[in-house]
Amino acid sequence: MVDTPMRDRPRKLLVAGHVNVDRFFRLPDFPEDDRTVPVMDHRVALGGTAGNIAMSAAALGVACGLAARVGDGFPAAFRARLRDRRIDLRGLESRPDLPTPTAYILEDARGRQRTLMDQGAMGDRVGGSVPRYPWLREYSWVHVTTGPPRRQLELKEAARWAGARIAVDPAQEVHYRWDASGLRRLLDGAEILFGNRSEIERIARELGASDADDLLGRVPLVVETLGPRGARAHTRAGTVRVPAVRPHRIRSVVGAGDHFRGGFYAAWFHGEDLEGCLGAGVHAAARGMEGGAKAGGSWSTTSSDD
Repeated sequence: MVDTPMRDRPRKLLVAGHVNVDRFFRLPDFPEDDRTVPVMDHRVALGGTAGNIAMSAAALGVACGLAARVGDGFPAAFRARLRDRRIDLRGLESRPDLPTPTAYILEDARGRQRTLMDQGAMGDRVGGSVPRYPWLREYSWVHVTTGPPRRQLELKEAARWAGARIAVDPAQEVHYRWDASGLRRLLDGAEILFGNRSEIERIARELGASDADDLLGRVPLVVETLGPRGARAHTRAGTVRVPAVRPHRIRSVVGAGDHFRGGFYAAWFHGEDLEGCLGAGVHAAARGMEGGAKAGGSWSTTSSDD
C-alpha cells in the first residue's frame, strides 16, 4: 500500500458514483392506472449522487474529483459546469455506445416524488473493470456511493491500495442493488458509513445488526440523515445529534442528502468536530432545497436568518 501522508495529497475528496441527467416533471397529481395527466413544467438539471456531492463540496472549497461513467447524450454544458467548479474529471469516463444515466423525477402539487432511473452506462450489465487510476494516490478520501456493486467494490479496493481513506454510501440502491455479501465487503476497511434512516436500517438488517449503533463493530462512524429531524452521528464514544435547518422556500428536496454530504465534508476537512460537521451538513441541505449549491462561499454553519 502506498504510504503517502494525508497532508501531502493535493486533493481531498474523490466521489465515485452517478453523474446523471435529471429530468424533472411537475404534475398536478400522479396518474391513476390507465389515466393521463398533463405535464405542468419540465426542466433538466445536472444530478446524480456523485455529481451532486462533488458540486456541493467544491462550491464550499473542497478539492474534489469524480469517478463515474456517462454515455451518449450527456450535455457538454454539464461537463463544462463541472470543470467550472474545478472538479477533477480524469475519472469521468465517456461511453458513447450507451445511454447516459438519466433520472426521470415526477413531482406532484403536494411535493411528493416518484423517480424512474435509466442506469445506462452505469448499469450492472455494462462490462469492463475499473480503469487503472494512478492518480488515486493524490486523494486523501474516496467516497463510494451509488453504482454497480462490483465496480464500486473494485474501485474501493484500488483506493485502499493507494492509501486513501474510505467512506461508503450506497444510498437508495441499498434497497435493490446490494446484498449482505456485497455490503460486508463494502464496509470492510471503511471509516464512515453515510445513509438516511431507512438505508441504515436496511444495512443493519442485511448484516444481522439491530441498529446503527450495532454497526459500529464494522465501521467506526455512522452518519445518519433524518430529514426534517436533522442528522446524527453514531460513534463508539456516543451519539451526536443536530436539528434540521428550515429552508426559506423549497424548490426541490431532490439531492438534499447529497448537499448534506458536501457541507459535512467541507467542515470535516476544515477540522471541525462532529457536531460542527453535522451542522454544516444540515445548513448545506437547506440551501440545496432552496435552489442548489451556490457557486462559492464557505462551509459556515451560520444560517442567513440566525
